[in-house]
Amino acid sequence: MKTILPILTAVLLFVCAACSPKANEIDDLFTRVEKLNIQRGDYTLAKSLTDKQKQTAQRHAVEAPSPRTYKFNDADIFVVVDKATDRVLVLYERYEPIGREKIRELVGNLFFNFGDPTTMAHDKIIYWAFDEKGKISEENYREAKKEGRPLQTLATVKLDSSHRIMDKTRPVVNGSVYYIISSEPILKLHQAQNS
Repeated sequence: MKTILPILTAVLLFVCAACSPKANEIDDLFTRVEKLNIQRGDYTLAKSLTDKQKQTAQRHAVEAPSPRTYKFNDADIFVVVDKATDRVLVLYERYEPIGREKIRELVGNLFFNFGDPTTMAHDKIIYWAFDEKGKISEENYREAKKEGRPLQTLATVKLDSSHRIMDKTRPVVNGSVYYIISSEPILKLHQAQNS
C-alpha cells in the first residue's frame, strides 16, 4: 500500500501536468479577450457571467450547440457560454423578417458601440476586428492586406445583412440581418479541447 500511494500521486501529477498547458492556454485567451471589453447589452465577450446573469440563463435557456456549452437569450441577445468556466463564448442577435429601418438601427447601434469598422464588403457585411491593442483600424487592415501580413485577430464583430445597408432605392421586403461577436482563437481551442 505504501508503494501504491507514491505511484498514484506521480500518475495524477503527470495527468495534471499534461492537461494544464491547454487549460492555461484557454484561460490566457479568455483573459486577453476579456480585457478588450467587447460588450453588447450587459454581456462582455470572454467574461464570466454574474450570478444575476446565470439566473437569466436558467430562466431563458435554449438548446446549446454543444454539450460543453449552454445557451440562453436575454431579450434579443443570444449568449453561448462555456459550461466549465461560465465565460461568454458568443453573443449574437438575428432579425428575420426585417425592414430597412431596423437594419439601419442595428448598424447604427453597432457603430455607436464599436466605432468605425475595420472593413466592409459589398455594402452587406461589416467587420470590426480586434487584436491585443484594441480595434484594428481600416488603415492597419489595408496595410496588412497589401503587405500580405496576417493580422493577429483576437476577436471580431461581424454584421451580415441580406440587403445592401446603404441602398435607399429599393424597399427591403423580408430582409434579414444578424451580428455575431466571437473570438476565433477561443472557439478553435475550445473545440479542440472538447472533441
